[in-house]
Amino acid sequence: MSLNDIQLPGFLIEEWYSDKLIVLPAATTPAGPSTPSPLKSLGNNRRNITILVHAPGSPFLPDNQLTFLTKILEACRLTLADVAIVNAAAETNIAATPITIADIRRQLAPKSILLFGLEPSVLRLPINFPPFKPLDYDGCTYLSAPGLDQLVTNTEESKLLKSKLWVCLQTIFDV
Repeated sequence: MSLNDIQLPGFLIEEWYSDKLIVLPAATTPAGPSTPSPLKSLGNNRRNITILVHAPGSPFLPDNQLTFLTKILEACRLTLADVAIVNAAAETNIAATPITIADIRRQLAPKSILLFGLEPSVLRLPINFPPFKPLDYDGCTYLSAPGLDQLVTNTEESKLLKSKLWVCLQTIFDV
């Protein structure tokens, strides 16, 4: 295969060249032009840290998972005001189209993205990385971890997952 035969997916080209491409008029629907709906998030995003979770049936997170996440943030010297928590499974975010990394970057401008219970490919990230391996890519630090529902239990497996997560968070946030 020569370099002339490489075909890049459209979403990757859009992300790489979003500020250099000519914008065509938006497709119109009977209700008017189609625009991506704003992401619903919990927190003020003061430190541009996006936390993506997968919690079906909840607007953001079940209470026990939010309590756990709040404790993690406190251990990292952060608060809910420093982050934006987005539930990728919430109906408001997946009604028409799934959330993409382009939407997240455009609306939340994250410096760090923590994925809990989501594969990078779900967001149409052009890279893949294993859980508990922080990765710097395109001016952002990514971390993938198991879902918060797996971390809130008091099992031996959960304790191991929490310790792996804590090591990664210490590295990312210099704790």
